Amino acid sequence: MFRVSNNLVGLLNLLTFVLSIPILAGGIWLSHQANSECERWLEKPVIVLGVFLMVVSLAGLVGACCKVSWLLWFYLLVMFLLILLLTVFTIFAFAVTNKGAGEVVSNRGYKEYRLGDYSNWLQKRVNNTKNWNKIKSCLHDSKVCSDFANKYVNDSVTKFYTENLSALQSGCCKPSNDCNFAYLTPTNWNETSTSTVDSNPDCKTWDNDPAVLCFSCESCKAGLLDNIKSNWKKVAVLNVIFLVILIIVYSVGCCAFRNNRKDNAYWNRQ
Repeated sequence: MFRVSNNLVGLLNLLTFVLSIPILAGGIWLSHQANSECERWLEKPVIVLGVFLMVVSLAGLVGACCKVSWLLWFYLLVMFLLILLLTVFTIFAFAVTNKGAGEVVSNRGYKEYRLGDYSNWLQKRVNNTKNWNKIKSCLHDSKVCSDFANKYVNDSVTKFYTENLSALQSGCCKPSNDCNFAYLTPTNWNETSTSTVDSNPDCKTWDNDPAVLCFSCESCKAGLLDNIKSNWKKVAVLNVIFLVILIIVYSVGCCAFRNNRKDNAYWNRQ
């Protein structure tokens, strides 16, 4: 009689194999539709993930249902490495996101962001010129600041100061509050006699040109890191749940592998 654990592993891997098909198809579709640096960067991990899921699920499916022990052994090895990798990444994600937060500013609905508040590891990633040039391209392609300008274009200065802006909008699409620039529109600010350009290096970096704005500012890098920090924490929590599921599946797979060895040993004695 076929073992329950083998059936369960086979069913789980059949579902995973079916799931891998649209993921792989989506990656291939992206590779033909990519028009920007961001999209070209995204297609590769999607394709790799689709191929990975397809190969591993096939190994688990055939190994469990056809009692091919070496395939099941390969499946368990990959699962073990995946569990180890996710554990390390989860710990790392919590470690590098434990620092940094937006700074509350008096009489402002939004926060200001300082690069030095975030972990050194994250700072090094965005301070790398090659990395940041790619990120700037992505930010520009995503129209984060053009959408921001259109959304708040009719705001008076008093109204604008009460808006609850996102980290990217606050850091990349307007000058720092330290600069004391005069507000004209959300992405158009003028230096005045009361401006304090030397108080913050970002003040000299700011430009009203829609293609420039504050995309090269430290505040923009900090806004991005705050966004990453928030997303990584969510991913880390999901990873903990996923790890529990993986450990359960791995345990069932170990039972199926033991069943295969017992069955193979029995038939070899006949």
